[in-house]
Amino acid sequence: MDLPRYSYHQSLEQRAGQPQRRPVVIVGAGPVGLSLALDLARRDVPVVVIDDNDRIGSGSRAVCWAKKTLEVFDRLGVGEAVAREGVRWQRGRVFHGEREAYRFDLLPEAGHKMPAMVNLQQDQVEARLVRAVQLDGRIELRGRHELIGLEQDATGVTLTVRTPDGLFDMQADWVVACDGARSPTRTLLGVGFAGQVFEDRFLIADVTLSPGARPRGLDPAQPERWFWFDPPFHRGQSVLLHAQAHGLWRIDFQLGREADVEAEKQPERIRARVAAMLDGAPFELAWSSIYQFACRRAERFRVGRVLLAGDAAHQVSPFGARGANSGVQDADNLGWKLAAVVKGQGDDGLLDTYEFERMEAADDNIGHSTRATDFISPKSALSRRLRRAALDLAPHADFAKALVNSGRLSLPTAHVDSPLSTPDEDSWGPGPGPGCPAPDAPLAGGGWLVEAMAGDFVLLAFGWPVEVPGLRVVTLPGEGLAATRYGARPGSIVLVRPDAVIAARWHRFDAAAVAQALARALGRTDE
Repeated sequence: MDLPRYSYHQSLEQRAGQPQRRPVVIVGAGPVGLSLALDLARRDVPVVVIDDNDRIGSGSRAVCWAKKTLEVFDRLGVGEAVAREGVRWQRGRVFHGEREAYRFDLLPEAGHKMPAMVNLQQDQVEARLVRAVQLDGRIELRGRHELIGLEQDATGVTLTVRTPDGLFDMQADWVVACDGARSPTRTLLGVGFAGQVFEDRFLIADVTLSPGARPRGLDPAQPERWFWFDPPFHRGQSVLLHAQAHGLWRIDFQLGREADVEAEKQPERIRARVAAMLDGAPFELAWSSIYQFACRRAERFRVGRVLLAGDAAHQVSPFGARGANSGVQDADNLGWKLAAVVKGQGDDGLLDTYEFERMEAADDNIGHSTRATDFISPKSALSRRLRRAALDLAPHADFAKALVNSGRLSLPTAHVDSPLSTPDEDSWGPGPGPGCPAPDAPLAGGGWLVEAMAGDFVLLAFGWPVEVPGLRVVTLPGEGLAATRYGARPGSIVLVRPDAVIAARWHRFDAAAVAQALARALGRTDE
């Protein structure tokens, strides 16, 4: 796929020398910034996206896109294309040496529009998002616009931007920083970014195999995630293998803390490692990189009229595919809230709940990521012995499988303590409660529940229809798969937020209770 560019051009406000006030300016044109721009535009909020580059970055980088993220992409108009172009998978295998320790299935139950995971290189996903942005007249994407200054007061934000034609100022009601782990915006705000930097280094190698090659039993027709602890071809370390789109395979080699980075960058060294792993099968090296990662987050996600999202707000290790997925889910959480505030439909405090919920999600992801890294790279003799015991027992005992951690794969965080949620008044059985992600299910007339929710507040009515002025109602059977997944029965009502999070639920319809829960979900504490 030819990657689109967003070349620099002078804006009207540059030529006129007079800043034009914008409702929202997004800093950073990666997957998070582009997703947020599309979300806001679909809510009729005009957006300007600025980036210090004018092209999509090279290499695979983020590869695994989780079911929740795919549902967000689908609402933004690119989900089906990503799922069609990428490699779908839901199963994985973990090996200790040459022996299988255990295998898993991320989505054993059918009845979901989107698969558990799709592998598609980040540049390909970004290309889809850039094209969608360029086709939307409510979004202006400006390349080679580097943010170098930022001031704000109670009414707005002034951004000083450097371009090939010099400096100029932009003005915005709100600014969202999606400008990566080295975020200039976060630095200008003086927000701390604390956590743990891990000393281990890892090598990424993207390779293409010769037609028909199936080393170590790889089957391109049945892709799985394979992870090795102490494999015979890379003793004492770990290796991760993923199938990618367009015939690429992604291999991550753990190199250890003492690795000579300059030596490991040499193509002949990389090819030797890949050749050993592929058991001599012919291949071509398409791209490689050596990385070192951190698990940390910003001390604030909101400073006045400036908000942080994606890597600008948090970083995790790549094990578990929690980085880009959690960033897109930041955008999903923020988009409807920011649009509601811009349009006067929600109180300013609604943006504080973005900080509350997404800091909770960041801490959740960092915890999972840190535990996986500690297991993959034990730091003491005792932790190494415990890891060896868990791996040895895993083929024989289920409890030991739960101890083996090659990266707990990305799942959305449940915000059970969210101030936007209305606590249950009735007794409910199994099923996600307020603050939890709303499950998908097939609809009787065709289509999917995630499509019917479509990024708005929705009332799910199980068993018979109800009416609430200004609120869309989706009527579902009182029994069946959807009712089971929600723990509903005939007469049950579930209020779902625009980011497909359950806001409230009842076993009987009460229009006043629904109105009160909707006001609470919009941050209107005075109603």
